[in-house]
Amino acid sequence: MGLFKDQGVVYKPVEEVDLGPKSDHVYLRANVKAPRMAGLLVKIFTWFLESRIFGTLLVYILKKNNLIHKLVTNARLEESPLFVPLHPFEDLKEQEVKCIDSKLSPPEQVQQAMDCLPNSSEKSLRGLQPSFQHWTILDYSKAYNLKEITPRMVAERFIAAVHESSNPPSQMSFFINYNAEDILRQADESTLRYEQGKPISILDGIPIAIKDEIDCSPYPTTGGTKWLHKVRPCTGDASCVKCLRLCGAILVGKTNMHELGAGTSGINPHYGATRNPYDISKIAGGSSSGSAAVVAAGLCPVALGVDGGGSVRMPAALCGVVGLKPTFGRIPHNGVLPLNWTVGMVGILAGTIEDAFIVYAAMNGQLLPDQPTRPKLYFPLLNPTKSISDVKMATYAEWFNDCSDDIRTCCSQALDKLQEHYSWKIVKVTIPEIEVMRLAHYSTIGSECSTSLSSHLEKLKPEEIGWDARVALSVYGSFSSKEYIKAQKIRNRQMQFHMKIFAEADVIVSPTTGVTAYPIQDDASETGELDYINGAALVRYSIAGNFLGLPAVTVPVGYDKLGLPIGLQFIGQPWSEPTLIHIASAMQAICKPDYRKPEVFYNLLKKD
Repeated sequence: MGLFKDQGVVYKPVEEVDLGPKSDHVYLRANVKAPRMAGLLVKIFTWFLESRIFGTLLVYILKKNNLIHKLVTNARLEESPLFVPLHPFEDLKEQEVKCIDSKLSPPEQVQQAMDCLPNSSEKSLRGLQPSFQHWTILDYSKAYNLKEITPRMVAERFIAAVHESSNPPSQMSFFINYNAEDILRQADESTLRYEQGKPISILDGIPIAIKDEIDCSPYPTTGGTKWLHKVRPCTGDASCVKCLRLCGAILVGKTNMHELGAGTSGINPHYGATRNPYDISKIAGGSSSGSAAVVAAGLCPVALGVDGGGSVRMPAALCGVVGLKPTFGRIPHNGVLPLNWTVGMVGILAGTIEDAFIVYAAMNGQLLPDQPTRPKLYFPLLNPTKSISDVKMATYAEWFNDCSDDIRTCCSQALDKLQEHYSWKIVKVTIPEIEVMRLAHYSTIGSECSTSLSSHLEKLKPEEIGWDARVALSVYGSFSSKEYIKAQKIRNRQMQFHMKIFAEADVIVSPTTGVTAYPIQDDASETGELDYINGAALVRYSIAGNFLGLPAVTVPVGYDKLGLPIGLQFIGQPWSEPTLIHIASAMQAICKPDYRKPEVFYNLLKKD
């Protein structure tokens, strides 16, 4: 038995770990030992992994080589397990906020958000006009009210653009499902409301796309598969979608995603690889690939995604848009596929932080079953001439710099500008065991996904599932109860580390991804691909937001040498969305003059 027994790490008690900048903690880079595979190679690997003879041994070798046994399975740690990152509400006494009445309807909450915004959306700190900017919710609303265009006309242009983008030469694969008749019906109803001078809210007539992991009538919810909607029919709107519908938004269809959310590239063998509007030969990122790409391409000012392991923030960064993931429990989760119930959260992808804020305001609603009271809701007062003061931003140098040279340079310069403009302070810290947290999160999300699908998977034929998803599910199903419990003990440990850091700083700052969008290779179209090295680089900075239920936002701050977008991420304390939105708005104001138009862009508000 000694041959198969790997020695585990013995972790120091939390109180003995130094989180200061001079800590003796050694930063452990991701130890990914798995070559990229696609095409025939993936098929052969899947066959071995699913075989009773070789599968167990192969999974054992994968876990051993990637340090799961050493850092998670056989680790020794004294913390008790923390199963759900549900934070008790704490009034943080944030700057420049207003408290919102808990009894308001979604349209009333949207109006409250509008009252917090500056009169002009042209907030640019350097006094320069941006060379490119996305049409905002306010732009659509103004055009409708001035009768320059109608929701019906926008819907017609949208349908034509989606049809064009779905065919050669671009074949963007933005959507899994959209229904022109339903879109036009919603648009006609909105047009009539504007003609009568009675729009429901500023979201009336705004096209919003929904990731195909969230229920939205009249569409099935496929989760990026060819089978899930057959065994789990969609019976109505998810809570978050209901809120948007109550505000008059036009729900334009279900966006493409990585199958079952089990990957970071957004390459789906059933519905096509979602392409990056900045370079159609590159990935959009996953798993909310279609939602990021439709916003970047101008088809919608806002889209919804689900973020279980950076799945909103990663594609947002790769596609040059804003990605906001609220605190665990802030947005109601019913009506979302229960693929990863303790790490997955509904998130928002938008062209600007203000638009993300408006939709965030609309969706704050019902209680979760575990919440005895609804957390107080505060909105940020986004004054164009005044920003919040004395912000302390924590950075961990070794982690921050563990990315490509272009990302490191761009994000460091953006952070320097933020410091310079606002006199905010950098607090240097050490965040221990980040790679341990990534592996514990992987064990958790894998166990939860496998468990949630287990009754269905037993009845499925393997050929109904994509090859790369079959590999993921084989690994997911291998996690034991021991590994799951150890992962939750690590979650508790990391929660204590992060709360200690938040006692010294308001936010933690990092790049959003370790690499920019990489090429879509031809051999991945039929099978998907296994690229765990790029995958680990993409999720490197995302895990705390999911595993610990923390709010986080990514803002576009520049481009690499190939012109591909780069995002900077801010991670906040539980319930600190107002402060995050303030900081994101400040960062956006600095970077806005340098924003560039994507290669693929549809101007739905153009004047004929």
